[in-house]
Amino acid sequence: MALNKDCVGKVYPATTLKVTAAAIREYALAYNEDNPVFLEGTWAGGIVAPPLFGAVAAHPAVMQVAGDPELGVDLMRLLHSEQDMEYLAPVRPADLLTTVAKILRIEAMAHGETLAVELRISNQHQAEVQRIVFTAFIRARNRAHAREALSREQRGARKAAVAQSSPKGELAATVVQHLDIDQAVRYAKASGDNNPIHLNEDFAKAAGLPGTIVHGLCTMAFVSKAVIDAVCGRDPLRLKRLYARFARPVLPGQTLTTKLWPSTYNQSSRSYVYETCNPQGQAVIREGIAEVLST
Repeated sequence: MALNKDCVGKVYPATTLKVTAAAIREYALAYNEDNPVFLEGTWAGGIVAPPLFGAVAAHPAVMQVAGDPELGVDLMRLLHSEQDMEYLAPVRPADLLTTVAKILRIEAMAHGETLAVELRISNQHQAEVQRIVFTAFIRARNRAHAREALSREQRGARKAAVAQSSPKGELAATVVQHLDIDQAVRYAKASGDNNPIHLNEDFAKAAGLPGTIVHGLCTMAFVSKAVIDAVCGRDPLRLKRLYARFARPVLPGQTLTTKLWPSTYNQSSRSYVYETCNPQGQAVIREGIAEVLST
């Protein structure tokens, strides 16, 4: 059954989250963060939440959309394909975050459908702190046909990407990070995302995966750390946008390598493109974008 395109433009009831210093710390440690800005509160202005903490606030709103019977999502066929996050203001302990979800678009593809959801997060002062676009790919019911069609499309997209948008020029940074064996378990607890593909080997294999996989947003959190450490002087407030296109699953215990290339810059900000690869050199995030404030 196809997604209900009449749901495009639908706005869902707001969800809320009270932020605590303990929740911020737990989330930061769930992706091996060591920046005292998120952990100790000794930084000027006090403790702030990691950039990806907005995903914690947004998770109930995403699940509200995914579980909407009018929309008709089959969760067993859903894959998180893209995440685009704009950082508008810092999130701090005692903030009350309100998230409103809106379906932006539903698009049919040869191998399935894509669903894009906008998530706007505001604090208790009605100030918008983050804007997120969550994009999911809903696989076709015929798995063999879906895999074949997706493989063809990915090969074509890969060739086009290499020809048209491969990073050029000198590297700005290379960051190597190791994921722990229990990374998915810790991230699930801190984020509230308890999808069994991250926690149950049998369930993950039944879904066509090699075993449990690390959350895409956990991988993206590692990338945020790489960007902040390498090109933001460890100041998270300089990161203004992070975009990821998830290319393949990440397994617990793997080592990831993120490479950043300068893209564009002006007096106030600069952009980088990045790619994150597994130990086999295969991209797990491709066509990534990071936008940071200049010093």
